[in-house]
Amino acid sequence: MEDATPPKAPKAAKSEQTRTLILETAMRLFEERGYDKTTMRAIAKEAGVSVGNAYYYFDSKEHLVQGFYDRLANEHQAAAQELLDSGERDLAARLRGVMELWLDVSEPYHRFAVQFFKNAADPESPLSPFSPDSRHAREATIAIHEKVLSGSGVKVDPELAEMLPELLWMYQMGVVLFWVYDRSPGSERTRRLVARTAGLVARLVALSRYRIMRPVTREALDALGEFLTFGDRSAGSGSGSGQPPVTPSAKPASRS
Repeated sequence: MEDATPPKAPKAAKSEQTRTLILETAMRLFEERGYDKTTMRAIAKEAGVSVGNAYYYFDSKEHLVQGFYDRLANEHQAAAQELLDSGERDLAARLRGVMELWLDVSEPYHRFAVQFFKNAADPESPLSPFSPDSRHAREATIAIHEKVLSGSGVKVDPELAEMLPELLWMYQMGVVLFWVYDRSPGSERTRRLVARTAGLVARLVALSRYRIMRPVTREALDALGEFLTFGDRSAGSGSGSGQPPVTPSAKPASRS
């Protein structure tokens, strides 16, 4: 007689629905009441679940926001896939395209982005884009920029190649900061900023491979290797810390 064990898919689907409900409720309350004034108890009540159930899916308010970061990164990856696989070889077009797609998927959340930034701007906050807690979303975005570069026809200085996706991520963070405070319809000013800067960034990347630029490239890499550190790297790297500086080839340590 065949095993009549029921499939697990419906249970998994319901679990994901509950998780999404809690997350979307939290986003709405953060907008209405502000991040600091919204409690997990209030989120659970509005979502129609128990407080214990809310904590089952998210350990804290910070983890709720991290869940939002992760979802946004996943949506961006999905939206960018067609462009990344399109065969487009022009680096400026690829970079501008993925940045514009990020603006597209982020636009519905623009109205409460400033709520998150007030906390994310604190370097000690787990909501900081540089924190260990933000690692998943950060690495997902860096992976997009790796594909932006690898699919382009641009040759870069080998010494720069490994760190370049992180530098493009930092470029994106600068655009995000501008976007947070952009109140133009449809974030039109941010879109113009991307249109103006994507080509400039692409040209700078292309210039890096020329011999005359190598001393500048190496000096920049030395500086970035010392100061471009994330919360999951050695926080005290550099002089006076008792630890060597982070080199351009260093990778983030595995999160425990």
